[in-house]
Amino acid sequence: MKSKLFVLGTLAAFLAASPALALDLHGARGSGLVGEKADGYVTALKPSAEVSALVSDVNAKRKNEYARISKQNGQPIDVVAKLAAQQIVGNLAPGSKYQGTDGSWKTK
Repeated sequence: MKSKLFVLGTLAAFLAASPALALDLHGARGSGLVGEKADGYVTALKPSAEVSALVSDVNAKRKNEYARISKQNGQPIDVVAKLAAQQIVGNLAPGSKYQGTDGSWKTK
């Protein structure tokens, strides 16, 4: 339990530490251009060159952070990513799209 809280706290600090990226991502979410997947990564819902570049950038940064947290806590990266996904979805603004654990797309 303590390890889970540390992972979530560290992830929250990471997400808060990149406000410029968060604003771009926030805008893309609000416009329905991207959605949060259940695996902790984003996907393009309305693909374009700009959206694809944003998705690649966000996912690369998340993967690096998940790997860092995984190494620090001795948990597999996919476990860290799924824990992050739960936290991210919990903090989404109304109208944002996310993938449920059953694979279906939902709107918050």
